[in-house]
Amino acid sequence: MTSVMSPLAGRAIGLAAVPDPVFSGAMVGPGTAIDPVREASEAVAPVDGIVVSLHPHAFVVVDDQGHGVLTHLGIDTVQLNGEGFELLVNKGDTVQRGQAVVRWNPAAVEAAGKSPVCPVVALEATAESLADVVESGDVKTGDTLFSWK
Repeated sequence: MTSVMSPLAGRAIGLAAVPDPVFSGAMVGPGTAIDPVREASEAVAPVDGIVVSLHPHAFVVVDDQGHGVLTHLGIDTVQLNGEGFELLVNKGDTVQRGQAVVRWNPAAVEAAGKSPVCPVVALEATAESLADVVESGDVKTGDTLFSWK
């Protein structure tokens, strides 16, 4: 079983509460979402693996079992064109769980008129393939958000 850790600190709210129908409808995949603390921080790799997709506002890490995990930093943040985000790794890099991937500030995202809520999604998965999905309560960076069965 692969456990997926929280890439940031905040409050788990579940995907259904994400203010974007693509995520709230789990069209990208199942998972959960974090309403992050409003301070400059680093989003970290939720699993050990390879960074297969990397944008200022989102990244995907695929583990050695082929499980891809998308961390999306805020909603509609692609419209910020990378402003306020600093990439700390490169696409193709091998990362360890907990390694910093992107530095950002959720308060600045909110000030720019975007939601800082962060979906953490299991790509190419079904809700039935996940266990122990955390959808409420405070989470710290590194807490387990869900596991792949």
